[in-house]
Amino acid sequence: MGRPIVAIVGRPNVGKSTLFNRIAGKRISITEDTPGVTRDRIYAECEWLDKYFTLIDTGGIEPRSDNFILQQMKRQAEIAIETANVILFLVDGKNGITGNDKDVADLLRRSNKDIILVCNKMDKFVDEDNIYDFYELGIGAPYSISSTEALGLGDLLDEIISKFPEDCHTEYDPDVIKVAVIGKPNVGKSSLINKILGQERVIVSDIPGTTRDAVDTFFESLDNKFVFIDTAGIRKKKKIFENIERYSVVRSFTAVERADICLLVLDVKEGVTEQDTKIIGYAHENGKGIIVLVNKWDLIEKDNKTYQKYLDEVRNKLPFMTYAPIIPISALSGQRVPKILEEIIEINNFRHLRITTGVLNDVISEAILMNQPRSVKGKRLKIYYASQVSVSPPKFLLFVNDKELIHFSYVRYIENTIREHFLFKGTPIIIELRNKSK
Repeated sequence: MGRPIVAIVGRPNVGKSTLFNRIAGKRISITEDTPGVTRDRIYAECEWLDKYFTLIDTGGIEPRSDNFILQQMKRQAEIAIETANVILFLVDGKNGITGNDKDVADLLRRSNKDIILVCNKMDKFVDEDNIYDFYELGIGAPYSISSTEALGLGDLLDEIISKFPEDCHTEYDPDVIKVAVIGKPNVGKSSLINKILGQERVIVSDIPGTTRDAVDTFFESLDNKFVFIDTAGIRKKKKIFENIERYSVVRSFTAVERADICLLVLDVKEGVTEQDTKIIGYAHENGKGIIVLVNKWDLIEKDNKTYQKYLDEVRNKLPFMTYAPIIPISALSGQRVPKILEEIIEINNFRHLRITTGVLNDVISEAILMNQPRSVKGKRLKIYYASQVSVSPPKFLLFVNDKELIHFSYVRYIENTIREHFLFKGTPIIIELRNKSK
């Protein structure tokens, strides 16, 4: 299985989002002293003592409410409960136990999951006696914390990671290439993995939604180690009716976060849809290597212009990732499937390619001579020097006199120049600007 999933659930306004932000280490969830601010699940990749896990923040549960929004929030929380390995049941230790707390406790006991009862807002000594009331919920001994003051979080995190399954893969070896196969339902993702592996390792079906979890499959070929993550198809939210399909979306997006390279599988007859753009945009924003696979290529009539026409269509709809190779394939017949592994290895090498500072600055200096940046209000941008600061994805830092003077089109020009000389096939590259101190 993949990384463990930890869900924070409870009635509204007990501090779930504040706790989420504390554990995640940054302000991701919106926190406001109004019940119902968090209306959907929010995810973050977290780490404690070298144990990696996915944290889910949920909207508050009000089991007895007939309000449509609150009912939807309850349904989202139920999905998170079904998804999670460990559930943090958060209650308000300052105000004491409520009827809604008892209803949520009943819901959680039926889940048969590992549940940790957490009493929040215990930042004053006078509130400590309230903690004994919560034994009535029948969940177990409560943990006393204060999310706002960061009190008791270390002990809580120790308890969380102690409940992770022994067989969970919290982190793979650095030399393993992690590949997520993503796309809409029923485009042939499972069939593709089976063809690559050369055996029936993944259940294949023509029924959309057969793959309901992100399945990790280890594989060795061409002197490289791979982990293929077959994800459930990602649909638009309005088209997701079953709770189990909503649960699959959680796994699909966490699979993208875990991966090094994402294979976007398209159906040649459907082309690039809005949802495909969102899926691959998420991978692009997360700095993942990308290959676009146009599946079922054998099912259409072709002439000598078909491929170029389709290539132009994909490029037009995905203009932010011109660096990604586009390969027409047939998962059923195996057409061009062997080329996929070669592309994955090549892109992985580019993701780890490091350019020496001297060579990089020679290239950028020549680019500046060929195309000087425009002046802004009489001031002209000066790029003093550049350096590659990290890989996977490649990240470059430009030291300038005033980063406010640079236009985004000139940043793109620098990126295109770098790609022209070093290619960086299949991977986004990051360019950051920093003002050079006097």
